[in-house]
Amino acid sequence: MSGPHELPKRLAEAIRTRTAIAPDAGDLTVDEAYDLQDELLGLLGLPVEAAKLGLTSVAKQQQMHVDEPAYGWLLQGAQVEAGTALSCGALIQPRAEPEIAFLIGRDLAGPAVTATQVLAATDAVLPAIDVLDSRYAGYEFTLPAVVADNISSGRYALGAPAPVAGLDLRVLGCVFEHNGELVGTAAGAAVLDHPAAAVAWFVRSLHQRGRRLAAGTVVLAGALTAAVPVGPGDVVRATFDRIGAVELRCGA
Repeated sequence: MSGPHELPKRLAEAIRTRTAIAPDAGDLTVDEAYDLQDELLGLLGLPVEAAKLGLTSVAKQQQMHVDEPAYGWLLQGAQVEAGTALSCGALIQPRAEPEIAFLIGRDLAGPAVTATQVLAATDAVLPAIDVLDSRYAGYEFTLPAVVADNISSGRYALGAPAPVAGLDLRVLGCVFEHNGELVGTAAGAAVLDHPAAAVAWFVRSLHQRGRRLAAGTVVLAGALTAAVPVGPGDVVRATFDRIGAVELRCGA
């Protein structure tokens, strides 16, 4: 085993070869894991396209056996544009989950940012499907290990933007379907009791590392339901009250 300090190189190679590895994170702390995440992003050498939050719902924490949220980044080329198919062959073990995305309209920073401040700074919300792709075999990992792996960032799809004014995202309902079958329902409160609270947690976490959330950033606020594995020929669809739907078709 090569040890935690070799994780970024091993993860970058796993992404390149589409081959899962063992999560050799040792006694890595979460703070150290974010340093390794930065190193991995540097090795991948692509601009950041969006941000994503993970492990923000009780369902997701239970599924992954962790007890706190995490954040990562979606890189250039990760968005599956409308009318195109997800290339499953470019990933190791893709799983899909429904999320609410925020389009941030002005910079957010500081140690005490609240959900109310996030909503005031939000230009629009969008229906989203996050496609996970853990580089660890069988999605077995500790919290530091998944943070180092850029929280299993893979691909994502967005629906049309909707104004946030007048919406109560806490009670906003979501229906998630896989090949026409219902696989999960939830409300926005499944994400840290309010999706904007998850984004506020993200801003406060960035502050601890001397960073801010920049205007124009799209933030996927975290899964509302447990993820489902997807493969070629599959179709997943997330339908949200009042803000619309997003569908993702999966190709080879």
